[in-house]
Amino acid sequence: MHPIIRSLKLRRPSPAFARTAPFRQPHYSCEEHSDALKLVIYVPGVDTAGVDLEVHGPDLTVTAPRSHRVRTHWRALHLEPVQRDYRLRLRLGFSLDYDALHAELQDSVLTITIPKKSAVSAIGLVAAEASSEGGSSPPAIA
Repeated sequence: MHPIIRSLKLRRPSPAFARTAPFRQPHYSCEEHSDALKLVIYVPGVDTAGVDLEVHGPDLTVTAPRSHRVRTHWRALHLEPVQRDYRLRLRLGFSLDYDALHAELQDSVLTITIPKKSAVSAIGLVAAEASSEGGSSPPAIA
């Protein structure tokens, strides 16, 4: 084999790495409506108290730990990846009003509705900034 061409075996993650990952990405769908964005996330085995929603700028992170049941006289052979907790990271942008976010968990389906910021308020904010800058001296930097 030529030294520049690498084997495909080097590019695949090892099975041991796949088993030790602490989270798995849940199945989800995203629907954009005229006034809001609706996320439907499928998280079987999750309790309402454990769901954590974090917003960092344009990013939304949903962490949903599964309720781990320990069964007596049970030995899992190939269920380890299935029993991991869920984490979903999405970059949704700055055009959404994350303060008015509404989430609901029912029958292992997490529904998150995030209203869009109104275009009128965004235009009014830009117009207010432009009128305050016109004819006045630039603000001093402290």
